[in-house]
Formats: sequence, structure tokens, C-alpha cells
Amino acid sequence: MSDDSVACPLCKKGGASLWATAHDIEYFTSTNDFDFYRCEACDVLFISPMLSSDLSTIYPKNYYSFAGQKPSLVQRIKQVLDRRAFRAVSAEIPGQDLAALDVGGGSGWLLNQLRQVDDRFTHTCVVDIDPGAGALAEAAGHRFDLGSIEDFSANRSFDLVFMLNLIEHVADPERVLRKAADMLSANGRLLLKTPNFDALDARLFRHHSWAGLHTPRHFVLFTRESLVDLCLRSGLEVVSFHYTQGAPFWSVSVLDLLRRAGLVKVDAARPAVMHPLIPPLQALFAAFDFLRRPFARLSQMELVLRKI
Repeated sequence: MSDDSVACPLCKKGGASLWATAHDIEYFTSTNDFDFYRCEACDVLFISPMLSSDLSTIYPKNYYSFAGQKPSLVQRIKQVLDRRAFRAVSAEIPGQDLAALDVGGGSGWLLNQLRQVDDRFTHTCVVDIDPGAGALAEAAGHRFDLGSIEDFSANRSFDLVFMLNLIEHVADPERVLRKAADMLSANGRLLLKTPNFDALDARLFRHHSWAGLHTPRHFVLFTRESLVDLCLRSGLEVVSFHYTQGAPFWSVSVLDLLRRAGLVKVDAARPAVMHPLIPPLQALFAAFDFLRRPFARLSQMELVLRKI
């Protein structure tokens, strides 16, 4: 059933249909239910209410990108794969004395990986909303700007911009993508990663607070088609696209099934990401998605973009 009172954040039109109702199953920052609506015209999901003015509440101090925790075995394997991907992207960027920006980069751990594979990146910067992350980023040698990307300014362009699991967290994705396009150098690249709600786990857990919704922190979610369309409208063209494993979504969704069955305890003090079952669950579902990748639409998408 459509609701004319709920406007899509992209096209600003009403008439979106209720897709799911969900709550925070990871950090338990709220006991409220949140509705996710689907705009058929834009083919996106968006949350209502959208708590864009209450970020300090919905991003707790133990949020995973702030915490600077010691990586698990699964995360270390992912870091190896990240470095391989970063090496491939940076190889396409000519020049020396390059600059990289990580939007929503927390402690700067992705920029650490980048510098390991390409020492031409002598200027590295993190933009994030958490002051605690700033100390960690600066200790690693990165410039840190506290605030949102919408308010960020710099005196130079960037040769590589990371927006990994970022665009779904902002209230106006088109504005953010246009800003990214403006910040890119002539030969620069934007590496973007975001959930895909046209995936098996999204369908299976749709009415059980699918972890890809990351309620209430994910504001807008896409399919391949709707994301590529938005990038083009924002002045960015696709260099490469692929689906990638959604083990974080599978693992948290399954952990919540166990929690609701009374088999495990997950709460604000020890959120899902800190539960000891998460590493083995992530390993299991990473393998599952790896086997499905050649023929399936997985629940995360990764794009390399350049300005038009």
C-alpha cells in the first residue's frame, strides 16, 4: 500500500510503499520501530523517520568504525583482499604526491591499507563525525576533519576518494555524490561500496530486521540499476562494477535469530559486532557468497567511478 505522506529523499515525491518495519538489532540505540519505504520511481529504499539530526545517539561510542579494535582472522583476510583491490585502482592513477580521502573513515584503517600498497599517497585525510576516531586517525598520520562530508572543504583535489559503506548513511545521496565528483582530480577515482537490497539475504530477512538495513543508521539503499542511475545524474561514470560478499549482513541477521530464540545475548553493552559468534558466522557466509558470486546478486555492491 502506498503512502502519499512519505516523500522519497531522491525524487521528493510521495506514494512510496511500505517495504519492511525494522529495529536496531546491532547496537540497540533505540527501542522504536522504523519503517522502510520503497520508491518505485527511483527503485530505492528509505527509512522513516530519518534520524539525520540525532547522529550522536544512533552512532554509539563502541560503533565498529570508531573502536579501533584488533582485527579478527576474517577481518585480516579481508584486509589482504582490500589491499589487492586498492592496488588495482591506484595503478590506474598517474602521478606522484597523490592525495586520498576516506569519507566516514573512522580511525583511518582503510587509508593505512592504501599506504601499504602505494607510497605515492603522501596526503591522506579522514572525514568523520566522531571525535574519538580523530585521535586514532591522527596517530596513524592522517589529517582528520570532524564533521560531515557536506560541510567539508579542502585546498586541493583528491586522486582517490573512498566512500565504502557510506552513501547509505546520508540523507541526500545525490548531493554527496556531486560533491565527490567535484573533489576528484582529472584522473581521480571514487571507490564506492554500498548494500544491495535486491539480494537473497534481504528477501529472507526482510521482515526480521535484515542487517543490511542497519537500522536506524542506513537512510537510503539501492539496487544496481538505481545506484548507477544516481551516479550518472551526479556527474560520475562507472569504470567497473561487481557484487561482493554480504557476510556482515548474513552474520548479524542470523545472530539476531539466535538472540530472539533465547540462545545468545546481544545488547548495547556487547553489540552484535563484538559477539564471539560473529567471526565464524562471517567466515561461513563469506564462503557461501563466494560460491554464489558468479551467478547471484549479492548484498553488497562495489563500484569504481570517475568524473564525467
